[in-house]
Amino acid sequence: MLLSQINDPCDLKKLSVDQLPILAEEVRQFLIEKLSVTGGHLAPNLGVVELTIALHYCYNSPQDKFLFDVGHQAYVHKILTGRMDRFDSLRQYKGLCGFVKRNESEHDVWEAGHSSTSLSAAMGMALARDLKGEDNKVVAIIGDGALTGGMAFEALNHIGHEKKDMMVILNDNEMSIAPNVGAVHNYLTKIRSDRNYLRAKDEVEQLLKKIPAIGGKLAKTVERLKDSLKYLVVSGVLFEELGFKYLGPVDGHDVEGLIEAFTQANNVKGPVLVHVLTTKGKGYTPAEEDSYKWHGVSQPYKIESGQVLKAVGNPTYTDVFGQTLIELGEQDKRIVAVTPAMPGGSGLVKFAERFPDRMIDVGIAEQHAATMCAALAMEGMKPVYAVYSTFMQRAYDQIVHDICRQNANVMFAIDRAGFVGADGETHQGVFDIAFMRHIPNMVLMMPKDENELRHMMKTALEYNNGPIAYRYPRSSVPGVQLDEVLTPIPIGSWETVREGDGPIVIAVGPMIQVAEEAANTLKRDGIYLNIVNARFIKPLDETMLLQLAKYNRQMIVMEEACDAGSLGGAVLEFYAKQGIAGLDISLMGIPDRFIEHGSVKDQLQEVDLTADKLVEKVRSYRAGQKFAFTHKANQ
Repeated sequence: MLLSQINDPCDLKKLSVDQLPILAEEVRQFLIEKLSVTGGHLAPNLGVVELTIALHYCYNSPQDKFLFDVGHQAYVHKILTGRMDRFDSLRQYKGLCGFVKRNESEHDVWEAGHSSTSLSAAMGMALARDLKGEDNKVVAIIGDGALTGGMAFEALNHIGHEKKDMMVILNDNEMSIAPNVGAVHNYLTKIRSDRNYLRAKDEVEQLLKKIPAIGGKLAKTVERLKDSLKYLVVSGVLFEELGFKYLGPVDGHDVEGLIEAFTQANNVKGPVLVHVLTTKGKGYTPAEEDSYKWHGVSQPYKIESGQVLKAVGNPTYTDVFGQTLIELGEQDKRIVAVTPAMPGGSGLVKFAERFPDRMIDVGIAEQHAATMCAALAMEGMKPVYAVYSTFMQRAYDQIVHDICRQNANVMFAIDRAGFVGADGETHQGVFDIAFMRHIPNMVLMMPKDENELRHMMKTALEYNNGPIAYRYPRSSVPGVQLDEVLTPIPIGSWETVREGDGPIVIAVGPMIQVAEEAANTLKRDGIYLNIVNARFIKPLDETMLLQLAKYNRQMIVMEEACDAGSLGGAVLEFYAKQGIAGLDISLMGIPDRFIEHGSVKDQLQEVDLTADKLVEKVRSYRAGQKFAFTHKANQ
């Protein structure tokens, strides 16, 4: 096998060009077999096998810089740079990361889990290279989906202005996580399909090759002829107008053709864009037929059939959200669902089928989506901005400036709130409380179970006084009974879910179940926790907080969010402003660091957000402090 001989990109260069397609097939088979056990981003990586091989064959990493946009399509890059033997640990705790990771390898020069960042980063590296007087290549690899992000256009504009030597590879597979939308997608479709342009372009190039020597004025004339030809048959020529030399489209599964294109690009002064056409899921029939399903596979699968081996369990919070939104949409025609390129992941596919005119997918454009929702709300609609917590970070200014400042009645459905498991630190939904709680006019909720989520959605729909958000985790629901009739929850009201004369645990979301588990253990010690469901993170239930202070007991705030600025901080701030001193309050949240990939269970254990740690904290307090809990409370 050729693959077993590749431990470094230098080994790749020892192969002949004729051997590279054989290597590509071995890489594909390796990926299909390994990911059938670990899960991971299969389809994106199967689509870039030849492209990645050609890049490492033509350039010298890490001296030459490869910047993978998003980074989940860098598995082949990892294989070719000496990490093949670690693929059994892919996306597992302390194992190989599913994204580019700088501390894994010197060949990983740029980390990203969000889209549309590679062009800006590449421009920064090209500027640094020139300022230092170096001569390495800088190559950004960006997909057609990521190209729709506004940040990518900002970078294209700047790169075209500065004229720095660098290469942008547009990996065009006509598919991001969801079908691409927008004018850019339509423009690329025109380029792909315009055979007149491709044929004429080839004929001109063949003509030039027959001329022994072209120089001076004749060369310039021919170049103008080629430029005129492009304007004649392809309207716009967007990339050329932005200052790039455009090469392509190139077959992204033809290694020899890719090498030839990169060779041409190396002869270009200034920025060059190589337009590469690839097939997402290439070489594995199930992935080619359904690239959305196989974009990211979280469970093992059978290689022969493509059957995903899912464990039977409860639906997810996302499922409950999607179904409930349909119910509410039947009742209120003002509801409009908005998503930034995540209709499937956000549970909106069935809503889109039922209400196609009220489902808006803006593409990878979180900022645009937020401001658009503000305007929809001002015109009397009821926009539901369905977005992952980690991606909502990208629209912070629009939330502050356009939504909250104007007090627009936008409903936020914040999915993936809390730890997300194998996707790791770039996708953890642990910061949204801290960056939304301090914004005036915002209401922020989190349910303890799926039934409460449904009531919160009704609460948001009935609320007319500004922006309101409900956040929920990636996990399966607890499986409680669902109420048939949905009723609004009084804004800012908490509830006591377990009464006891022992320590007070103020918990939110899934931490309610953790506290309940700890309470069952401590009950055997004669310690009876008082558990409060802090379902409104903003506004707080100030009446209940004042009452809890009177008990003068140990108080613990539990949340699957960063310690800084989240619920625990809000509780401390409240008591400080009230001038209430002497309370014993401790926080159980996420410390001031990024938590890497692994299972959610691993991540919770790493930060001590477990029932065992809560039990340990209570027992240690009891042993060393003035309290003795002897009265058996009503459970």
